[in-house]
Amino acid sequence: MQTEASLRQELLRTCRVLYRQGFVAGFTGSLSVRLSEGEILCTQSSSHKGLITDDDLLVVDLQGDLLRGDGQPPIEISMHLAAYQSRPTVRAVVHARPPTCMAFTLAGLSLEPPILPNLVSRLGVVVTLPYFALGTDEMIQQVGEAIEDKDAVLLDRQGALCVGGSLLEALSLLEEMEQLAQVVLQARNLGVVKPLPPEDVIRLRTSALKSDLENNGTTNEINIDSTDLPPVATDDLSRPVINLDPFENRRRLIDPNGLYGI
Repeated sequence: MQTEASLRQELLRTCRVLYRQGFVAGFTGSLSVRLSEGEILCTQSSSHKGLITDDDLLVVDLQGDLLRGDGQPPIEISMHLAAYQSRPTVRAVVHARPPTCMAFTLAGLSLEPPILPNLVSRLGVVVTLPYFALGTDEMIQQVGEAIEDKDAVLLDRQGALCVGGSLLEALSLLEEMEQLAQVVLQARNLGVVKPLPPEDVIRLRTSALKSDLENNGTTNEINIDSTDLPPVATDDLSRPVINLDPFENRRRLIDPNGLYGI
């Protein structure tokens, strides 16, 4: 088990990686890692992730009360605590604002259709939770419920929240989600975005879930019907997710409301 000193260094490194990649700007974003069953190490409010130091880290309990450090916990800490309380196996939480992912939520475009095999295996689908202000009961509740069976979610207008057994796991999920958004955006510019066939989606996700259970000491067979895949991922859609006409795809990106007569 890592010491508090090593977790502090890892948290600082992860903050700087997020900043260098443009996933946070200014004082946005928040990170945390579990120190013990009752202690959470987190970044404090108004900490610049590119210039962060050990003095910017706090230790809080599972109610969000300050145990050690000088400063205020971030307003997002309630989401972090909801994730930890929802699933005890969560050891780290990263909330950031990857720009392409955020752009998709602002445009009302979903990243839920299954596109990249690696993310289908790891997440099933990328869901977007409705907008609520940070720190509100509605936001806390929906994050807690979502993290019960998901490792990452998009938050409408509020970025992305990823969890994992370590900060590295949560960070890598965030990077893969942003890559998905960038790939889909480029594909939309070029033409039709082709989702994975339903049978491949089911096979990939079921295999990943079985592997997770086996790693946790469970060897029971998983019923395909119990996988966490919505109809958009498993139905044989009668029409493409994106319009067949590449020009129409570009027109929708440039002039989605038909204001310019393109």
